[in-house]
Amino acid sequence: MISGISDNEQHSVVMAILTMDDADKGFRGNRSNFIDIIEAGRQARVQVYVTTTNQLKLHAKRIIGYTYNKDSRLWDRRSFRLPDVVYNRIPFREDEWIPEVQHKINECMNHPHIRLFNNSFFNKWTLFKWLSKSKHTRRYVPITRKYRDEIYLSSLLRKFSFLYLKPEKGKAGMGIMRIRRIPNRKLRYSIDVQEKTGNHVYRYATISQLKEKIREYTEHEDYIVQQGIQLALLYKRPFDLRVLVQKNRRGQWSISGIGARLAGEMSITTHVPRGGSIEDPRRLLVASFNPTKARRIMGGVKRSAIVIAKQIERGSETELGELSLDLGVDKYAKLWFFEANSKPMKFDEPHIRKKSLVQLMHYCNFLVKKRAGGKAKT
Repeated sequence: MISGISDNEQHSVVMAILTMDDADKGFRGNRSNFIDIIEAGRQARVQVYVTTTNQLKLHAKRIIGYTYNKDSRLWDRRSFRLPDVVYNRIPFREDEWIPEVQHKINECMNHPHIRLFNNSFFNKWTLFKWLSKSKHTRRYVPITRKYRDEIYLSSLLRKFSFLYLKPEKGKAGMGIMRIRRIPNRKLRYSIDVQEKTGNHVYRYATISQLKEKIREYTEHEDYIVQQGIQLALLYKRPFDLRVLVQKNRRGQWSISGIGARLAGEMSITTHVPRGGSIEDPRRLLVASFNPTKARRIMGGVKRSAIVIAKQIERGSETELGELSLDLGVDKYAKLWFFEANSKPMKFDEPHIRKKSLVQLMHYCNFLVKKRAGGKAKT
């Protein structure tokens, strides 16, 4: 049942969360995340609803969307006015590649009265190219190449103690490979592969056998090969830092929070679904270095994250409002950039999560203010 008029029509700012249709549930995506955003909007006097690429008809007067009813704990399908801001939460790359979806995103980006930000997922190779172009960010980038069969892995493995192969369009660590050369062993090459069923280790005597195994994964998907970094350790396990960078009420990049992830015992990445654990970054840094150096590193992380976010936005040539960055700290306290996500997952740390929702509403207001050249309600 669709009501003709939605609630909260008095709100001057309207944000639509854009996702995909679902035949059974109406729409796809992380519903608990959407509920949090809708509630944050109510508190900030920003009307938020969920809609899909099929329902977002930019030439219509009303849009079919969904809002969450806290009393019934159900989603209500209603009619809403055209949004001022579109928040892209299309859940999968494959969805964004659909021509009709691309057309809808472009329509939003070119609309005179709508602002869409974070228009697509990132490609790992493209990210590293953007960051390598600036003297301010290239220092954080490990040596990275597009993987090709003709790349002479033996020479790379002599130069670096280990390498990573990463799918350019990968997510949550799936398909990542770690390659090592083990001196004075009959099976001198080892490869750890992170798959759906867990981590699998294979060992080979020759580089040809190693390449044949790699080919199984890279034949139908583009990969990068990257210098391995000896990260700082705790309990002999590496950790990295997750930084949420968002634009604030003035449209400027700011740090919403820094988390840390400690790798699982058998994992080659720190992702929590792969056995990683959520940790306090200061505790890890103090334990690995000392309190003074930990403070210095945290300050460097905050400054570096802002510089990296600015360069990524410059390279993308599009409007970005938030990023999550994966940064590493090696045993010499040097910072490294590993990954950026244009559609950050919910941070598990409550204080970061709370601030992220507030910042999202601030930025939504900023976009409307910027478009109108006047003052948006806050």
